[in-house]
Amino acid sequence: MTKANGLRRSHDAVLAGVCGGLADFLGWSPTVVRFLYVLVSVLSAAFPGILVYLALWLLMPGPDA
Repeated sequence: MTKANGLRRSHDAVLAGVCGGLADFLGWSPTVVRFLYVLVSVLSAAFPGILVYLALWLLMPGPDA
C-alpha cells in the first residue's frame, strides 16, 4: 500500500470510499479506520458521525480525480 499524494476517496470502498481514503492517507488498514469510525460514531450518538461522513463524501475528490 502506498501513501496517496493527498486526501481522496478510495477504490477500496464499502459505501463511498471515505474510510478507505482516510486509511490510504494515514497509511493504516481500511478495516481499522472503518472500525474506529463506527466506534466513535456509536459513542457520539451516531448523528455527528453521519454528518462528518456526508461532508467528507462531498468534499473529498474521487479516487480518479
